Amino acid sequence: MVAVATGTLLLLGGCSSTQNKPTPENFKSALNTYFANRSECLFPSAPQFPYEVSPSASAKADQKRMDALMNAELVKRKADESIHVYIYSLTPAGERATPRFCYGHREVTSIDNFTPPEKVNGFLQTKVDYHYTVTEVAVWARTKEVQNAFPDLAKAIQGNATGQITMANAGAGWQVPE
Repeated sequence: MVAVATGTLLLLGGCSSTQNKPTPENFKSALNTYFANRSECLFPSAPQFPYEVSPSASAKADQKRMDALMNAELVKRKADESIHVYIYSLTPAGERATPRFCYGHREVTSIDNFTPPEKVNGFLQTKVDYHYTVTEVAVWARTKEVQNAFPDLAKAIQGNATGQITMANAGAGWQVPE
């Protein structure tokens, strides 16, 4: 009985130690688990609708983004000539895509580099550079106009995006600290 218990502990300890090694496979697995529950979105914080844009040269990029969302049928535009603005409001499809217009999930495709792990606040930490693509991409995000207005989205869904993230290990495998 003691031999079985000892063998089980050794087996479990062996699995744990391989998970704790700073390897590209361990980082990739941990990052894909982390990103599986986090959506990629066009905006870091939700824009408030109705959303007003002045049709001026300084607001040209903002208008291009909103017009791309309009052509994807997520928002509609009305001009208010009295105050010289375009007023964008959500369509029913846009209401389903809000609040930040999320369009998919990151999937790490490769680990490009990582720093040697070092102790920080009692935990091993490393910075990991990686390439990723986005899976489960919303149909509206695949339109050329939306991709032109949001170049980071285009890069991400074509598989050319890169990221860097800090990872930590407290003995239970590599994770993204929050």
